[in-house]
Amino acid sequence: MDFQIKPRQSLIIYVNNMRMVRQLRRFGKIEYSSTRMHYVILYTNQEQIEDVQEQINKLKFVKRVVISHWPDVDPTMSDLNAAGIYHKIDEDEN
Repeated sequence: MDFQIKPRQSLIIYVNNMRMVRQLRRFGKIEYSSTRMHYVILYTNQEQIEDVQEQINKLKFVKRVVISHWPDVDPTMSDLNAAGIYHKIDEDEN
């Protein structure tokens, strides 16, 4: 019997009331919760991410749910200028 790591992805959940955050434990692991900014980062299995997002959106204390794009980011990208993501602006060129 081999142990296999399941791919996981995070959901950023914006809530109205932080008291109800405990109810989110049944959907996955709560990694971080911000009482000041009223959001929760919840990790769940990647294969169930869309179903969990729909279920969480139905809860009354949830404002919105955003899927994190962290697994889609290419970790081998070393030159941000070549990729067109980052452009350094030189003050002398203005």
